[in-house]
Amino acid sequence: MNAHRLRPVVVALTAVALAAVLTGCQGDDSAAGAAGAPSAGVTAGSATPGTAGGTSKGSGTGEGSGKGSGEGKGTGTGTGKGATAAATPAGKGAGPAKTATPAAGCVTKAPDPDHYDPDEFALYRVEELPGSTGKVNLVIQHGAWGCSGKDSDGKPFVVSGEDSRWAMDQAAYVTATNPITDSSTNQRIGVQDLIDWVKAHPDSGLVFKYEVGADGSIDRLEQVYTP
Repeated sequence: MNAHRLRPVVVALTAVALAAVLTGCQGDDSAAGAAGAPSAGVTAGSATPGTAGGTSKGSGTGEGSGKGSGEGKGTGTGTGKGATAAATPAGKGAGPAKTATPAAGCVTKAPDPDHYDPDEFALYRVEELPGSTGKVNLVIQHGAWGCSGKDSDGKPFVVSGEDSRWAMDQAAYVTATNPITDSSTNQRIGVQDLIDWVKAHPDSGLVFKYEVGADGSIDRLEQVYTP
C-alpha cells in the first residue's frame, strides 16, 4: 500500500530532475552557439552596406571610382585607398600679353583736318577790313602739336601748310607773351597792338588759342608761350 503511494512521488521527482538536466543542456548549447557564431553584419573581410562596423577598402573615396569621384566599391566608413584630386593652383597660366601704350598727342607730319587741334592755330598775317565791319581778317594755318625733339625744350606746332582766313572782332580780348611782349606770361594788349606787331613780323607763325562769339567771329585770342 505504501509502496504504491511512493511510486508517483518518485516518478514526479525523476521527471523534475530530468527536465532540469535537459534545460541545462539546452542552455549550454545556446550559449555556445551565441559565442561561436559571428554576429550579423560583422562578417570577416567584408562590410554589410550601410553598417558602421565595416573595415573593407570601400569608402566614400574608394579605389574603384577614380580620384575625387566620391564613390567606391563599398559604402562603409573605412578609410580606403581613394583620394580626392589635388586642386589646381589658381593664378597660374599665361595671361594676356601686356602691350606698351604708344606715345599719343603728337604728330610727325602735317596733319589732315581730322587731326587739327580744335582751338589753336598759327597766326601769319593780319588783313584789315573796312572800319564799318568792325572786323579784321587773321591769316592762319591750322595744325597740331608735334613730338618733342632731342634738341628742343618744347613741342613744335606742325601746321597744315594751307592758309585760312578767320574774322576777328576789333573789340576782342587779346593777350600776348614773348616775343610780342617782354613777358613769358600773358599780358593784355589791344587788337591794334597785335596788328602792328604782326605787320612788322609777318609769317612768324605764333600759336594762339581762340574762342568765337555768337556771330562766329573770334572774340578772344590768347598767345601760347613756346620757348
